Amino acid sequence: MSGQANSELRQRMIEDMEGRRLSVATQRYHINSCKRFAAFLGRSPATATADDVRRFQHHLSDAGLSVISRNRIMTGVKFLVRVTLRRLDLANEIYHLREPQKIPQVLSRGEVERLLKMAGSLKNRSLLSLAYGCGLRAGEVVRLRAGDIDSAQGVIRIVQGKGRKDRNVMLPPELLDLLRQWWKERPTRYDAGVTLAERWLFPGIKPGRPLTTRQFNRIFHKSAEAAGIRRPVTLHSLRHSFATHLLEGGTDIRRIQALLGHAKLDSTARYASVATGLIAGMESPLNALTGKRRRARGKNSEPA
Repeated sequence: MSGQANSELRQRMIEDMEGRRLSVATQRYHINSCKRFAAFLGRSPATATADDVRRFQHHLSDAGLSVISRNRIMTGVKFLVRVTLRRLDLANEIYHLREPQKIPQVLSRGEVERLLKMAGSLKNRSLLSLAYGCGLRAGEVVRLRAGDIDSAQGVIRIVQGKGRKDRNVMLPPELLDLLRQWWKERPTRYDAGVTLAERWLFPGIKPGRPLTTRQFNRIFHKSAEAAGIRRPVTLHSLRHSFATHLLEGGTDIRRIQALLGHAKLDSTARYASVATGLIAGMESPLNALTGKRRRARGKNSEPA
């Protein structure tokens, strides 16, 4: 959004988002979406009509954007018109498309082992081991503080993860040893004046800030390339692999749901579709039919 009117509208929208405690990332997405809407209109979104909203949605479709991108943009625009502008007539014109349900990309145990071996440094191995060994999101890994590691109880506390929820995950002894080694090598240049419990486990370049998820993502892809993994996997694939491997190992799906922090069991249940160990071990009803035919042939055969 540009111009004084748009600047005022932007500030009102930011205040509305902050009042509803939307995350910084969500606020950024919403603002960028409304900038795009304003650029399409060539004027302030406050003057938009229902026909403008319909044309904008067709414009996004013609631009070849993915369903996920279109839905994200329209979610931001809907917040603007429904909450900030209080234009329910415009909000009613906004529709969302059903997003395609894709099977998560999962690494095999052998691929994860190669990935960790090729991590390149103690820091990188610690980061990747946390993502896989505890099923953490990238943002949850980089925002860990020293006080979140509870070695006495053998858990890691995830403070205000996705959906502003706290949860505990396991702390494997091997991972604890790795983190203790890393703590000895960890840079301490920004620790002055910060209590031990509040110190970032993986401090970033900027004072008082942790490592960024972008930097973490680069570490993952560099390690995956070194490990010879050519499939289109992402850093989030480590979280998918954590859940899938637990499911294949017989862990109750409700426990996996709690570890992942999923609000709905449906989100966790999708890993059953990629648990190849479980799928391959299932007996097809065709086997039962084949077995019946074999037994029937055995009864009717002539005695030797």
